[in-house]
Formats: sequence, C-alpha cells, structure tokens
Amino acid sequence: MKKVFLSLIMVALVLTACKSESSKKAIETKEEVKVEGKKTLLNNVDTTASVLNWKGTKPTGSHNGIVNLLKGEIVLENGNLKGGEFVVDMSTITVLDIPADNEGNGKLVGHLTSADFFNIATFPTSKFIITSVEANEGLLNVTGNLTIKDVTKSITIPATISSVGGVTTFSSEKFMVNRADFNVKYASKSFFDNLKDKFIDDLMEMSFVVKTKA
Repeated sequence: MKKVFLSLIMVALVLTACKSESSKKAIETKEEVKVEGKKTLLNNVDTTASVLNWKGTKPTGSHNGIVNLLKGEIVLENGNLKGGEFVVDMSTITVLDIPADNEGNGKLVGHLTSADFFNIATFPTSKFIITSVEANEGLLNVTGNLTIKDVTKSITIPATISSVGGVTTFSSEKFMVNRADFNVKYASKSFFDNLKDKFIDDLMEMSFVVKTKA
C-alpha cells in the first residue's frame, strides 16, 4: 500500500511539473520594425519610480529583481498611448530575493552583469521602443522593438495605461522572453549539451512599470 501511495505522489508531482512548464510560453519575437525619422526623446519618464521587473529560473529555484530606467518617454494623444521608449540602465541590476548584505547577492549581480550574461561593459543599456498599439478587451497589445545586448527583436506585450494626478503609468503584464534569442548564452540548453541539471531556463519573466514625471 505504501508503495502504491508513493507512486501516486510521484505521478502527481510529474503532472504538476509538466503543467507548470507548459504554462510558460515565450512571447513571439519577430524581425525589428524599422522606424524612420527618430525624433528627440521627450524624456518625460520619472526614472526614480520606473522599473523593469525580472525573474529567472533553474531546476533548483529562481531569482528575481529589478533594473532601473536611465531615461524614457511615454507619448499620449487625447489620453491614448501612441508611442514610447524605455531605456534600461543595465548597471542597476538588483537582486531582491537575496539579502543585500549577503555575499551571494553581490556574486549574482556580478555574474549577471558580466560577459557570461548581459555584458554591461559592452552593452550598458537595453531598450524597448513602442512601434504600434492596439486595444484588445480592456488591455493594450503593445508592439515594440526590444534590444538586449546586440540583438533587436519586435515583440508584442499586454499592458495598461492610466493617468492620475498628472502622472501617467504604463504597466505591462508579465511576459516571457527567450534569452537565447538575444545571445544570452550562459548555461542555456539552446547552446550547450550535457548540462544535466546545471542549466538555467531560457525563458526570462519580465514586466514594466513606467511612470511619467508629475
């Protein structure tokens, strides 16, 4: 009876893991949308209140944190989102799930900013430039060019826009980006064989919260 009970537990765990893994799906990346006649950035974003949230996973757990914006703009027309650009300062990568005074925090930040991952010495910023916006059942389908390292791809993410007290907030839903599409190769099964359980998932969870200056 004990063996049967243990077998049922193992089956349940496997099914749960499969369900969890199947719910993770990367958003589609397409070729960069060419934008003609780039204008001067409005720079109306409050960088002290705007962040890119991130989460990475591996077989033994996960890490999460934020990255600050360096500058940016949100472009509105009659209260509707018409465009925008968010420039992310990769030197501000912060880990939130490990105490700041823990040695492991500094080691992880150092690794993420190194050439193994985002190579901020060569690529100090990432960027998201909105190219089109479509309404979709209470949300906005926001299409834009996402640049990470030396790769730019067009993606579409669900988001909302709201304005209160003279401050406009752009909030995206969580979305999954395949880091392999952007040449982030460390411990990726897309680039290396025989990693066994030492791999890091290719899918990165991200979301934006961007606020304008009052």
